[in-house]
Amino acid sequence: MSPVKVSLIATVLNEEDAAAALVDSALAQTRRPDEVVIVDGGSTDRTMEVLLSYGNRLPLKVLAEPGCSISRGRNLAIAAASGEVIAATDAGVRLHPRWLEELLKPFGDQSPPAPAVSCGFFQAAPHSVFEVALGAATLPDIGEINPATFLPSSRSVAFTQEAWEKVGGYPEWLDYCEDLVFDLKLRRAGYRFVWAPSALAYFRPRPSLGAFFRQYYRYARGDGKADLWFRRHVIRYLSYAAGAGLLIAGFTTWPLWLALLAGAGAHLSRPYRRLPGRVRNLGAWEKIKAALYIPLVVVTGDVSKMLGYPVGVGWRQGKRRGYTDVS
Repeated sequence: MSPVKVSLIATVLNEEDAAAALVDSALAQTRRPDEVVIVDGGSTDRTMEVLLSYGNRLPLKVLAEPGCSISRGRNLAIAAASGEVIAATDAGVRLHPRWLEELLKPFGDQSPPAPAVSCGFFQAAPHSVFEVALGAATLPDIGEINPATFLPSSRSVAFTQEAWEKVGGYPEWLDYCEDLVFDLKLRRAGYRFVWAPSALAYFRPRPSLGAFFRQYYRYARGDGKADLWFRRHVIRYLSYAAGAGLLIAGFTTWPLWLALLAGAGAHLSRPYRRLPGRVRNLGAWEKIKAALYIPLVVVTGDVSKMLGYPVGVGWRQGKRRGYTDVS
């Protein structure tokens, strides 16, 4: 029997500042990929030049497909890959040196690989106090994960080429949340999901409130398009409606403001519980700033989701009438 062959795949678009960090971290792996396949979606900066400069340092395929979506890019990369196991990550990511070694454990050492989905994890690599707060508000700690229900991000996941083919690949009709739909298809097909918390990918949170708003608006729009997390979104609308009602009623019955404060405290409690572990290396004033950012980040994220989700639902009703599945 021969060792299992692994292809690392990613998509990029105008990532000249981050492309080198991604490929350097691939080179630093304790178990290097047998090949790296990257699809460029039409970069207008030096991304392609940076990637091609690594051609003599590792088995690298770089494909240009201007205008392709992330889903399309991933499918093209996997179709061009020769590995039995596909390890997927994203642009803007730096991989822990043991990332691939840990991610491959569920598949065994020999070909053919076990039919599994290896669920790696990801952590923030912030460059500013705002990004520290954003990471605390949006990214769970490892201890919060339930391995039985966890759906991995495609910035840190591995699966077999056979599994990708069986479920029809990533959904190219979807521009965001495509990795969750892909995960759900794999789970429905009966593949075993294995939690690999030591397979860590580090990525930088969005650097500004506006960039974060656009990111989460698009995520929520993707939820609406794919008919995902309906109950979660409805609860958010109802919670904010109740909060607005308590705020208005509090002008005549002020104890209701105490109920509003209690609800807000409960909503913000999880980010604040995460924050101490994220600010250990910061100064006192920076810790205060991070704490002050938390409510702003949480409310911005909620508003962006409440605006984006109905846009996605409208798209689904208009473009995919009668669509209720994610297969």
